[in-house]
Amino acid sequence: MMNTKGNQVLDGATIEKKIHRMALEILEKNFDETEIILAGVRENGSVLARNIGRLLSATGKIAPQLVEIALDKKMPTEVRVDPVPAARDKVIIVVDDVSNSGRTLLYALKPFLELHPKKIQALVLVERRHNSFPVQPDYVGLSIATTLQEHIYVEVENEKLTAAWIR
Repeated sequence: MMNTKGNQVLDGATIEKKIHRMALEILEKNFDETEIILAGVRENGSVLARNIGRLLSATGKIAPQLVEIALDKKMPTEVRVDPVPAARDKVIIVVDDVSNSGRTLLYALKPFLELHPKKIQALVLVERRHNSFPVQPDYVGLSIATTLQEHIYVEVENEKLTAAWIR
């Protein structure tokens, strides 16, 4: 029987380790912050942001504020943030599960520019190396070379990222 999911590039246990490492990197790069805004791209990016947020909260060093970004990834002309945070002079981390061309991350940044943040960073679980837009994630779980025809998708079950597949 053929595997219709494709080839697994990350399993649940490895994803947990990657998320833990990225949370530690956030603490290192933002050691002087007491609060950050985690902005997850709906759906999987929001789940990833909540998982990162739980780890940051557990340290007691940084209080994460979670917001969701809603946009059409194919045609991201309208971008909504819910709730709109008070972001002046704060660090915002835009979170998504996969970065393909950088388009989603670029458009997801747009509504935050008017809020005058201290800095904006990006975090992705899986980064493909096909950037068409000038956005490089600051935090990456796995960077993988793929063909343009291949796709990465991330499975989510009960607020946990359980696997990443390439097909």
